[in-house]
Amino acid sequence: MSFVYSGFDASGKAVAGSIDASAPAEAIEALRKRGIFTTAVKAEDDTTSAAALVRGGTKAGLQDLSQFYRQLSVLMATKTPLLQALVVAEKQTRTPALKSTVADLRKRVEEGESLAAAMASNPRVFDSVARSMVAAGEAAGMLDKMLASLSILVRRQLTIRRQIIGTLTYPVILISVSFCVVIALLVAVLPQFAEMFKSMQTPLPPTTKMLMWVGDVLRQQWMFVIPAAVAAATGLYLSIRSPKGIGRIDAFLVTAPRIGPMRRSFAVAGFCRLLGTLIDARVPLLDAIRLTRESIRCRPYADLLQSAEIAVERGQPLAESLNDERLIDPAVTAAISSGERGGKVGPVLLQVADYLDEDNEQFMKLLSTILEPVVLGVVGALVGGIAISMFLPLFDLAASAGGASGGAP
Repeated sequence: MSFVYSGFDASGKAVAGSIDASAPAEAIEALRKRGIFTTAVKAEDDTTSAAALVRGGTKAGLQDLSQFYRQLSVLMATKTPLLQALVVAEKQTRTPALKSTVADLRKRVEEGESLAAAMASNPRVFDSVARSMVAAGEAAGMLDKMLASLSILVRRQLTIRRQIIGTLTYPVILISVSFCVVIALLVAVLPQFAEMFKSMQTPLPPTTKMLMWVGDVLRQQWMFVIPAAVAAATGLYLSIRSPKGIGRIDAFLVTAPRIGPMRRSFAVAGFCRLLGTLIDARVPLLDAIRLTRESIRCRPYADLLQSAEIAVERGQPLAESLNDERLIDPAVTAAISSGERGGKVGPVLLQVADYLDEDNEQFMKLLSTILEPVVLGVVGALVGGIAISMFLPLFDLAASAGGASGGAP
């Protein structure tokens, strides 16, 4: 029997293809020996192709996923059969995209598939971390606990995202409004002053001349300025979103004097929580490291985890393989080492993540308190500078007129 599959090779590159096997489990094991970690495996006679498995369905939000995992874990903890729990979760789900996904899960479980295998058919909704934890929970008979841990993990990710968005929302709105005000001053208000300056025939300060030149360019060459600005913004966005651009930005943020410690703290907390959750879910260490590497977004830490995966595979301790003081504080590696000696790496990683998250939360509150007045002051200085530049020739004219009248007999 032939199966189509999708997954990642040892370098992290997405792959898809087909393989002959007697069962999905045999196909997964054969691909694993080739160094391919599968995210979805389906019979070739199914209407879903390998390319479709890579694309997956519509991605659900973290809030919806967290609620779904929590509902399912509560139902499973009360000894509700999995199929009945999925029926209840499908009825309670309000988001159309997730509702159709849960319906697909329920249908596949009815047909005899495990929950992890059913989730593998929707890789855009359920990532490799979620599928691995569910598979481990099903194998160990602790599906309710794994779903609860998964709900906590997703909810924590959502909390961090909301903290960052909440901290940056007001400054971004303020900067956007200020940009519109500056453009309005240069395009609509400054021309009125320009005509008055010409009639006075008085010398203009350099700042006023520069503002008048910028205003003339925006008014007369707008058909060129707007496309050029759009093209520049698009090029900058594409360069930033490219693999090289992301790597360079991550490397800069991690090593920047003021931003670096904060970025490192968030990255370490994220990968410690994810890795600790996977290990605590009894996912094999090498698989846990690989899944964490595939999920983490900061490129320097992904590279570090890739090196750690190779080192652990050769028999090196996890703490020693993560020993890079440029990215991880010695206290964190010391805690991991203690956890390895006591056989409690998962709980130790989760404790480290909790400690770092508390510090990060306090830092975000402090940053929110400091950032708003700083941005307000910078924007006020910019708008005030433009206003002063427009009125400065009038002040000079009034001063010269007063001096002339004072010196007359």
